Amino acid sequence: MNYKIGLMGCGVIASYGHLPAIMDTDGLTIHALYDPNEQNLRREAHRFSVPHAYSDLESFFNSGLDAVAICSPAPAHIQNVIDCAAHGLPVLCEKPLAMDEVEGQQMIEVMEDANLLLAVGFCYRFSPCALKIKELINQDAIGEVRTMRLIYNWDCHGKYYRPDPLNQPDFWVEDPRRRGRMDEGGPMVDCGTHQIDLARWWTNSNITRFQSHASWVDEYEAPDHVWCHMDHDNGAHTMVEMSYSFGHTTKDRISHFIYEVIGTRGMIRYDRNFSHFELRNEHGTYQLEYHGEKNFHGMYAAFRQSLKTGELGELCSAPDALEVTRIARHATDEVIADRHALEVR
Repeated sequence: MNYKIGLMGCGVIASYGHLPAIMDTDGLTIHALYDPNEQNLRREAHRFSVPHAYSDLESFFNSGLDAVAICSPAPAHIQNVIDCAAHGLPVLCEKPLAMDEVEGQQMIEVMEDANLLLAVGFCYRFSPCALKIKELINQDAIGEVRTMRLIYNWDCHGKYYRPDPLNQPDFWVEDPRRRGRMDEGGPMVDCGTHQIDLARWWTNSNITRFQSHASWVDEYEAPDHVWCHMDHDNGAHTMVEMSYSFGHTTKDRISHFIYEVIGTRGMIRYDRNFSHFELRNEHGTYQLEYHGEKNFHGMYAAFRQSLKTGELGELCSAPDALEVTRIARHATDEVIADRHALEVR
């Protein structure tokens, strides 16, 4: 069967990740787009030769869809999912699932009541390296996992950009993409959900306790550099470090992305900056095949299979994604509250 996919939200993540993957996945067809922004809608419809493009919701849902990919900004996710449930359509929703626990629980309930699949798009799971880490842990290649350090420090596209570099090379304005992610909760709520999900998924263990620390380089409500320390129910500890202010005002961009998984008999190291992936244990050091941290194509191959079987496979379930959202949101809210408390002393 060839599943006709509708996509909601024609922004950057749809353009470079979701749409190419849908088009390249056998058994999936990108059938229709929805976006209230006509410029974004027409741009992506033209670029990917999508036959149907709508800024009207009912026209989109009446176009003959089999499933929907939600790529809209996080605040729109809840209404998008409610609308999909009302039209009987299974969903793959971008992370984070929701803005908070209340919204996430409502999304889960409305899809369960309609007996529809709701998966969450944690594309990091499908990187061959992430899958290999899970395989090695399951094979006891490093013994029992005790420590994980998951770090992604970057500039979130930079604080400023030039709208017209050709005619106004010295005119810079605040980048709306970065501003939007900071207004929605900052780095831990946005990209940090990937790392929290990986920590739980790799170890098949829940988080029993967590504590966060943060710093503010810019004066947003949310912190732009966050550390979250998490204790697992299997005895492991994970430190997630996320920054959106790492070189965000520098001329030359730089980022820092690593996974370090330390066990009782070895360790696994992944460093994107050096395209390096290795296993070290009592038998020696093994250089493993490196891949990037994202894999939208693998995620959509899994989504196609889930549409066929009704089983999630390695796709993230909505309840698991809700727990990730809860941790990321509470970790962020905790440091914001602490900062406000210091300000009034």
